[in-house]
Amino acid sequence: MKRSERSIGFFPVLMLSLVALAGCATHPAAVDPLVTVDSLDLERYLGQWYEIARYQKGFEKNIVGATAEYSLREDGRIQVVNSGFKKTLEGAYTSVKAVAWRPDDAVPGALKVKFFGLFTADYLVFGLDENYQWALVGNNERDSLWFLARTHEISDETLASMHTIATGQGYDLDALYLVPQKRR
Repeated sequence: MKRSERSIGFFPVLMLSLVALAGCATHPAAVDPLVTVDSLDLERYLGQWYEIARYQKGFEKNIVGATAEYSLREDGRIQVVNSGFKKTLEGAYTSVKAVAWRPDDAVPGALKVKFFGLFTADYLVFGLDENYQWALVGNNERDSLWFLARTHEISDETLASMHTIATGQGYDLDALYLVPQKRR
């Protein structure tokens, strides 16, 4: 066999091998949707929640002492007021309002929230204490996460339980930010 014939035969095999290897390259795995809580009594969920930990997002990045207050509106939707202090617990107080609702009663833990009347986001409750003392909220993309509690601080045991639930649902907690809170 002449050298040029071997080269011609080798080239397609090399290309097929490269294509096959490219198909095996690591791509982000498809992430399953969060498994939300089976039951969410919105009346019990209303009231004030403290942010214990979260993923840092642009709109919250410099906010500490953060809380979320949920109240029922006349139209049956939920008024949301997120508030906190800029940069330090002695910083300027700031707040933003939003509205939330449950789009499908068959999926009680899946809410939607609309900020500034402009954009809507998922608000998926995937962990909830039976006494509504703490909650885990996120989204299917796993790029939003909040650890919420009725008190400004929680026990190490409760925090560890929340960590376990979040990692079990596919969250990477390396970027989790513990939110400084004022003692009340």
